[in-house]
Order: sequence, then structure tokens, then C-alpha cells
Amino acid sequence: MGGRQIKFIQNLENALIRIENKTYGICRKTGLLIDKKRLIAVPHATLSMEAKMSGDND
Repeated sequence: MGGRQIKFIQNLENALIRIENKTYGICRKTGLLIDKKRLIAVPHATLSMEAKMSGDND
């Protein structure tokens, strides 16, 4: 398996943990809900588009 695929699987596993912790869909920078369309496109997203586009994503 390529490194990219392994990282994708890890991201999905982390998303499952966030679902269990009831933090799935919450932006880790702003604390606001991530848009449903973004989560459909990127199920493992941890940032809203606004936070991602701000460029300060530490």
C-alpha cells in the first residue's frame, strides 16, 4: 500500500474516533460546525473551509 493510502485510512480511522467522541464535524480551529457539503466531499475533514483557507492551520 502506498503511503498516501495509509494516511487516508488513518484519517478515516481518526474520523471514526471523533464520531465516538461526538466531536465529528466540528472545526478544530474555530469550534464551529463544518459544512455538510464539505464533510460529504472530505469525510475526514477537521477544518471548515474558512479555517482551511485562512492558511493558519497549525
